[in-house]
Amino acid sequence: MFKRAIVSAALMIVAGATPALAQQRFAISGWGGYSFSDGVDGQSVVAGNGQLYDRVDPKDGGIFGFNIGFLTPANGEVGFMYSYQFSALVFGGPTAETNVGDMGLSTYHGYFAYNFLDPDSAIRPFIFIGFGATNFGSVGYNVGNQTGSTSNETKFSSTWGAGANYFPAPKVGIRFAVRWTPTYIKSDASGWWCDPYWGCYVTGNPQYANQLDLTGGVTVRF
Repeated sequence: MFKRAIVSAALMIVAGATPALAQQRFAISGWGGYSFSDGVDGQSVVAGNGQLYDRVDPKDGGIFGFNIGFLTPANGEVGFMYSYQFSALVFGGPTAETNVGDMGLSTYHGYFAYNFLDPDSAIRPFIFIGFGATNFGSVGYNVGNQTGSTSNETKFSSTWGAGANYFPAPKVGIRFAVRWTPTYIKSDASGWWCDPYWGCYVTGNPQYANQLDLTGGVTVRF
């Protein structure tokens, strides 16, 4: 009798878990579009061409990428997202702007997303947040009689976005999204802060380079 009860309970647990396990699927999305980008400002510098520069910016450009995520039963999603932007390094100032050379921006983020509505709905809006890094690729330059290349830099970044998938078929959807990726670059000293216990230290204003992406693509669920 005891063994029969254990077997019955085990069968009930498996039967109850089967629908939930069936909902635990993967989704892969590939997408492309355009990114609006900006950089940071700093102290004014007079370059060899006699122009005054006080900004460094990545240039707006096309972008493509993909994300792969694990879909949980509670409409959640956990995954990895990669993107590459075709850009250039631009020096800017009050009266001049110089395109130094082509530059690629790569982003790498682990992300958490929430998909609204029922998994079988034709339209599924979503929001997401991610944390990772942005890599600013090296830039080859030829200024005056000087040639060379800058080193690439990798900085901490987060990414935030929203969009929707439209599924004309159960496993294939059309994806539209907007994404904002702020990348920490530096902090400028802004003053002093003093505490009776901790003492005094310099405070700073952080500066971020930003990417705002508008993209469309395809999502496949399996």
